[in-house]
Amino acid sequence: MNDFDSTEAQADRFLTVAEAAELLKVSAADVHELIDSGELHAFKVGTRGPWRIEHEIFELFIAQQYEESRRSAMWNNPSLASVHNIVDF
Repeated sequence: MNDFDSTEAQADRFLTVAEAAELLKVSAADVHELIDSGELHAFKVGTRGPWRIEHEIFELFIAQQYEESRRSAMWNNPSLASVHNIVDF
């Protein structure tokens, strides 16, 4: 059985802008800005429909934000890390 066979899996696969905003504790306008800037990947349902964010993409976005924060902290405090901790090789 694949993920598409389960109604529950289908319901959990996508987030609305409001749901993403609630999870991030920001406004829906902030989530729209992330989508418009390309930082958060989403798609419209139809030509003029509402935005949807795939849950896996949302989790990846959060992980990337943590990684950027970690690198920024190390960059701003070089005594904490070497270049190997800041840059992927």
